[in-house]
Amino acid sequence: MSELDDFYLHHGEPVNGALLALRKIILQQDEHITCAWKYSMPFFYYKGKMFCYLWYHKKYQQPYIGFVEGKRLNEPFLIQEKRSRMKIMLLNPNQDLPIHTIQGILQKALNLYKTGVIATKQ
Repeated sequence: MSELDDFYLHHGEPVNGALLALRKIILQQDEHITCAWKYSMPFFYYKGKMFCYLWYHKKYQQPYIGFVEGKRLNEPFLIQEKRSRMKIMLLNPNQDLPIHTIQGILQKALNLYKTGVIATKQ
């Protein structure tokens, strides 16, 4: 089993289920999104450019999506903490995932890349 596969099974339920669902949601947003193991976490790329990642917030005990260009996204539910560039979206694994909200913010982030605000490798 790869480190990437192991990540999704490491936390136990309901976190595992939430992380696997988030992986699927992210990959479904665009055919050019790919996943790789980087910095000991699952990272998602859009046309070769770092896009977002999944992680588990130890303080809040919740999984989250980290947006690489989060500083360019102005949504009240995104948290910056001490990060200069990235923002995160915490998700409660004990509740239904807010799929429409997740898809909406993923599309907003993707539009930064698609419109050329963030240069991508072709």
